[in-house]
Order: sequence, then structure tokens, then C-alpha cells
Amino acid sequence: QVHLVESGGGSVQAGGSLRLSCELSGHMYASYCMGWFRQAPGTEREGVATIGSSGATYYAVSVKGRFTISKDTTKNTLYLEMNSLRPEDTAIYYCAATVSMAWICPAHYNDYNDWGQGTQVTVSS
Repeated sequence: QVHLVESGGGSVQAGGSLRLSCELSGHMYASYCMGWFRQAPGTEREGVATIGSSGATYYAVSVKGRFTISKDTTKNTLYLEMNSLRPEDTAIYYCAATVSMAWICPAHYNDYNDWGQGTQVTVSS
């Protein structure tokens, strides 16, 4: 399967920006979905943004207009550009991948098979 490793997490003040990266290795799916998920203590893992083979993207309402998901197929890397960060964005962020022919990728964690280890994002006020 695909192995994923997140990086770029850290601490930032409200209003700041952060860029997360997810490097993929191993077998690369021809038709796929990739996504960013986050989970804060006591909450369910939430789909933040997804992108598929088609390039079509999905964003959770809470991050739309602030976050941008992108991919570099040459570098086998997935990115999440986070701007105008808020304290409520604080969570562990995970990248994920799965085989899919969906035009717009699903945003539920149960739809994804391969996961990174997570990277902590902390936004302070």
C-alpha cells in the first residue's frame, strides 16, 4: 500500500499561517483520493480537505477560504496551506489516501485506508 508521513506541524499564533506536507511512498494508486483530517481531544476525526486524481477539491465549511489543498505528483507530496489560523484549528492533522474513482473525494475517515502518523498543530490566541 501507500506509506504517508506528515510534516510541518507546530505552534502558531491566531491569524498566522502554516503549511503541512505529506510525503507518499510505495505503491501509488492510478485513481485515488487524498485528504487531510484533523482530530482534537474528545472529538471525532474530521475531514478538512480532499483532492482526487481529477484535481477536484473539497473543503469543510469551517476551513473553506482559509485552507488550500494541493498536490505535487512529481514529488509524491500532498500539501495543506493553512492561513488565518484560529485556536479552534488546534488538532492533530493526518493525511490519508485511498483507491477511488470519485470525482470529488469523500471526506469521512472511514473511506480512507492509508494513514500518516499525524502532526500536531497548535494555534494560540
